[in-house]
Amino acid sequence: MGKTLAEKILSAKSGTDARAGDIVMARPDFVMSHDNSAAIARHFMKIGLERVAIPEKIVIILDHVVPPSTVEYAENHKFIRNFVKEQGIKNFYDINRGICHQVFIEEGFALPSTLALGSDSHTTSYGALGAFSAGIGRTEMASIWATGELWMKVPQTIKIVVKGKLPEGVYAKDVVLHIIGEIGADGATYRAVEFTGPVVEGFSIASRITLANMAAEMGAKAGYVPPDEKTLEFLKGRARAPFQVVSSDPDAEYEKVLEFDVTSLSPRIAAPHTVDNVKPVEELEGLEFHQGLIGTCTNGRVEDLAVAAGILKGRKVHPNVRLLVFAASWREYVEALRRGYIETLAEAGAVIMNPGCGPCLGAHQGVIASGERALSTSNRNFKGRMGSREAEIYLASPATVAASAVEGKITDPRKYF
Repeated sequence: MGKTLAEKILSAKSGTDARAGDIVMARPDFVMSHDNSAAIARHFMKIGLERVAIPEKIVIILDHVVPPSTVEYAENHKFIRNFVKEQGIKNFYDINRGICHQVFIEEGFALPSTLALGSDSHTTSYGALGAFSAGIGRTEMASIWATGELWMKVPQTIKIVVKGKLPEGVYAKDVVLHIIGEIGADGATYRAVEFTGPVVEGFSIASRITLANMAAEMGAKAGYVPPDEKTLEFLKGRARAPFQVVSSDPDAEYEKVLEFDVTSLSPRIAAPHTVDNVKPVEELEGLEFHQGLIGTCTNGRVEDLAVAAGILKGRKVHPNVRLLVFAASWREYVEALRRGYIETLAEAGAVIMNPGCGPCLGAHQGVIASGERALSTSNRNFKGRMGSREAEIYLASPATVAASAVEGKITDPRKYF
């Protein structure tokens, strides 16, 4: 019997013949943390060691509250800067780089056949490049800093095949919301999810990141796309380490195989207060909202901003809507600026923010008040996620958010194509 990609990678990183259900001691290639690095560092210091074991594998990216909005956040960042200097951690990215997952990918740490662990649930994003990437807790990360390894249970794998022809005005975000709506927020709990099929193969790397990112919202431990020529082209000149192209064997054993034909799929929206409360845009059309958000690690790349700019060009954001735009990184921001997308969005009335997590986690830069509704391209819509627990969050694609921002109410974006 062959192996899945997850079984192959965890076998290689543990030096064992690992199969689903086995518990292995694995050595990750890279580990990522963000503003929570201060808490991790304090856990590490309680262990009693003076030096981290793997400084060359540690990647720290400040992104959650950048620039800091309070003295507490500022002191937290200061502590992290001092710690990385003391420990000789070279892979440190300060407040001017962008969201951790986007920076980790564009800086070449996310690689096929590698094991990447991060102290953030959306570490699953790196699977877009064929890595096995998973979120872990702070104490687990501290133990890796101390020992260079971590025990893991090898997950079973669910294969998701996306086929058909994607309609105009429908995007990767709509596809993954549809899948989550069908299988549920717990439909892939502690599973590896393998996204395959002709539609996935046709997706850009940016769209694949959206799929892998949202795998966390179906409970997955990891979500990945088998690497191909697009993967290799993206990694040219940026890969930080040697890698092999690894895919699941033809006779690999999957827990289940799910097929989705998206030929007739319409734009999808996740309604409050769970990500699997997914509805076609037709059911929610006309619902007024107060704040739109285009960006985050889910949909803040150049292709996303291009779609939004295409809809907003020559139009204005509705006076009852505040539209915030957060590019996923400074690289994405500068490229969108060079192509004129930022100018178009600003002229339409959008508020252009610095790359970072911003209001996605409800910490600063655009939190929403009680009784307000937000329409966001982010990945979560739990109560209190973006501010008040008495607010509502709806999740959608950049096209849907942009079109809705023009009309001041949830709108089917297909009329703009």
